[in-house]
Amino acid sequence: MPRFGENTTALKTFVLLASLVVVLAGVKTASTIVVPFVLSIFIAVICNPAIVWMSKWRIPKWLSVILLILSIVLAGMWLASVVSSSINEFSKQLPQYRGQLIDQFSWVIELLQKYNVQISKDQIVNYFDPGVALSVTTNMLSGLGNVMANAFLIMLTVVFMLFEAGSISKRLHFALDDPEMRLQQIDKFLNSVNQYMVIKTLVSLATGTIVGVGLYLIGVDYAMLWAVVAFLFNYIPNIGSIIAAIPAISLALIQLGPTAAGGVTVLYVAVNMVMGNIVEPRFLGKGLGLSTLVVFLSLIFWGWLLGSVGMLLSVPLTMIVKIGLESSDSGNWLAVLLSDDVEEV
Repeated sequence: MPRFGENTTALKTFVLLASLVVVLAGVKTASTIVVPFVLSIFIAVICNPAIVWMSKWRIPKWLSVILLILSIVLAGMWLASVVSSSINEFSKQLPQYRGQLIDQFSWVIELLQKYNVQISKDQIVNYFDPGVALSVTTNMLSGLGNVMANAFLIMLTVVFMLFEAGSISKRLHFALDDPEMRLQQIDKFLNSVNQYMVIKTLVSLATGTIVGVGLYLIGVDYAMLWAVVAFLFNYIPNIGSIIAAIPAISLALIQLGPTAAGGVTVLYVAVNMVMGNIVEPRFLGKGLGLSTLVVFLSLIFWGWLLGSVGMLLSVPLTMIVKIGLESSDSGNWLAVLLSDDVEEV
């Protein structure tokens, strides 16, 4: 009997893992359809509290949805035009930036030549090419832009989701076999996901705004572009802030010199320290954290599965998985493995 039980457990585990592989392969194959749908879900989750808030002021739901979608479309079109024009202008200015880069490192070349270390100006440009510093962010933005080519389909899906948002919780209760037993778990899961996404978006928006204003005051070119990059990459803690800071610091070094680059570095460090260590824990709580290893692995996994959008939404997606595991007694042990502090869990 024990052997039969062990074989049954092993068989269930094997079937579960095989099913997971099949599901992931299907998601990977259908990523062109899945990615816009996932993006629509996140937009709807973020926008739903605004619909609820407007309903308290007795604004009809259809009017609230129209006003909100119209605001999102106008803001998206404006940001897309700003980002695309900034990237095009930056590409045109690359030769000038390369010349300024050589001027900035001329004293390094002279110092190395005194110690019989010969290095040419072309090598400096190859090793510290400003175009390379922007390649990672531009690739992600272009990937996101390709997804937003289906903007009409995404916005239409968001509209239907917002109209159906009020009944989703009830439908989940009726869909389960024993709704009374799982009632609290479902509500906790939905509320936690909604709270995380809304607060994370507001914090990211504040981060991008502060970074953009700071870079504009320092005098760094394309401050709006770096503000958008800071907003998007703030969804990826630790790693995202570093990726977002590299191109802005590099450009400040080339354009304005080491002093300005140091000021930009201080700006990014201060903003991320305040937002990551004070503001987010204040509203999200310390029990929602992910370990740095999990953040890095989730970035790789979701990026492979869903592309650029998956990389930007890697931590929110992992957080949803973690919150769902915490709401289940059988999956709580896996949520502990994903956490950054076992004692708080």
